[in-house]
Amino acid sequence: MPFYRTAIEGLLIYEPKVFGDERGYFFESYNEKVFAEHGITRPFVQDNQAFSSRGVLRGLHYQTGEHAQAKLVRVLQGEVLDVVVDLRPDSKTYGQVYSHILSDENKLQMYIPRGFAHGYVVLSETALFFYKCDNFYAPQAEAGIRPQCPELNIDWGIPLREATIAERDRNFPSFGKHKNPFPTPEKA
Repeated sequence: MPFYRTAIEGLLIYEPKVFGDERGYFFESYNEKVFAEHGITRPFVQDNQAFSSRGVLRGLHYQTGEHAQAKLVRVLQGEVLDVVVDLRPDSKTYGQVYSHILSDENKLQMYIPRGFAHGYVVLSETALFFYKCDNFYAPQAEAGIRPQCPELNIDWGIPLREATIAERDRNFPSFGKHKNPFPTPEKA
């Protein structure tokens, strides 16, 4: 079975079957039929790629409302510590943090359902990070939680004083003061 479940409902790790020989290797990084067999049926509509150096910390990002995104994330080159926070208000694991090392060596991918904040820090000299989204980016729906949030106390694998964090990410609110990813519509 290529997927294994985490302690957080809906958050899955995908471990593709890798075929290797003296020429190199081959694997299917995505197969719609295989993913559908595990409940991932929404089509992916956007691919994103980022290149970063050691210590770059991106996140914790998410989109709200009808613009929320599920993501399938992986590392094409290098190694990152990938981190998610469950922001689904009705979830039994609301506020829980999950992290996993993703690298070009282990070829693992993480499926992150809608309603999670997501971020990662580069542990290798450089990293090429790739992810698919099931919804288009919408700047008006962009939200985040600051990665140095004391309420979450995330172990990023490196001291935060050594991390390169965008000013925008440093200034996101703390957990508990963040925007609900699924706000109820305002009444007129």
